[in-house]
Amino acid sequence: MNGKPSKQQINIEVTDDVAQGIYSNLAIINHSVSEFVIDFVSIMPGVPKAKVRSRIILTPQHAKKFLRALQENVRRFETTHGTIKEYNDSPQGPPISFGPAGEA
Repeated sequence: MNGKPSKQQINIEVTDDVAQGIYSNLAIINHSVSEFVIDFVSIMPGVPKAKVRSRIILTPQHAKKFLRALQENVRRFETTHGTIKEYNDSPQGPPISFGPAGEA
């Protein structure tokens, strides 16, 4: 061996229903000491009720890795396609909601 750790390859499969994806225009983020919980919601104009469409639970370490990966991908996107405009006056409310630090 040359002293370098070998990279393990992972075969990842995406089922047809997961590959379709879920549209979300609101994310609610909460955390506890041991995990981050991200709820993805799709809210529609004029509809007073919305349901959580998907929930992702991450360890704090994976949440930080996810943050870095997302930042890097946004940077790459903007390098190719230009700056992403942010709309803070959306009638649907903020695109990200930071909930209270509750126990998950």
